[in-house]
Amino acid sequence: RGVGELKNGVYLDFSSAIERLGAEVIKERYGNLFDMYERITGENPYQVPMRIYPATHYTMGGLWVDYNLQTTIPGLFALGECNFSDHGANRLGASALMQGLADGYFVAPSTVPGYLADLLGTTPLETDHPVFKESLAETDDRVNRLMSIKGKHSVDHYHRELGKVVWDKIGMSRNEQGLTEALTEIPAIRDAFWSDVKILGSAETFNQSLEKALRVADFMELAELKAKDALHRTESCGCHFREESQTEEGEAKRDDENFSYVAAWEYGGPDIQRDAVLNKEPLVFENVHLAQRNYK
Repeated sequence: RGVGELKNGVYLDFSSAIERLGAEVIKERYGNLFDMYERITGENPYQVPMRIYPATHYTMGGLWVDYNLQTTIPGLFALGECNFSDHGANRLGASALMQGLADGYFVAPSTVPGYLADLLGTTPLETDHPVFKESLAETDDRVNRLMSIKGKHSVDHYHRELGKVVWDKIGMSRNEQGLTEALTEIPAIRDAFWSDVKILGSAETFNQSLEKALRVADFMELAELKAKDALHRTESCGCHFREESQTEEGEAKRDDENFSYVAAWEYGGPDIQRDAVLNKEPLVFENVHLAQRNYK
């Protein structure tokens, strides 16, 4: 039987750690967490055990959605890790999996049909609409271009090459040299892909090779943007660890004065490094005091 009003928690007692290390050391490491706990519960965790229970782990952002998991674009729903609610993008696989299961099995089956039901009786978007025609033409052109290459290397070949660059140079631990090299290597892989990829089968029927080629083409753009963004953000924060920005103990060293914002990159043209436009969305904290976290 657990503790607390709902009987679903356990005690986390820091008294022995405080006695051994001193309150100041604990405050330096967990001060922001303790302050937040006291504001929520009215209890001082330096004096009494904390009451904890399983809940959301660290969220790493995601698309804004409403209660029905619909984004700011009507009709576009975002499920799983890609949205910000509950767990959102996460460091723990189990948390991300639970987010996807909850959204996919319990929420979306009720909310999406509700949205579609409201459209009954309305005039549907016809296929002769200019926007539809433009989108279809762009997609057909992309597919036809891929199918006409008839190169020597499989889609998997380029997927592996891209994956190695991302793994080696755009992983959680990053540095200026590796990111700069990645920004040279990824465009080279992309150029080779678009000139020498080999896709079996036809575009007239379901084609897994073509489907994967379209995805890998997107992966290359995403990887290049990730490298550009990581090179831009010279601080260490969250899952982004710049080796040049760390404490003497090897912990992440933030730069809140210069980087307290979300970097929202806007498409400005096909050349990501040259054309991507940086939009800064300031991070404003009203109830939490920013403090350096120490995991040692």
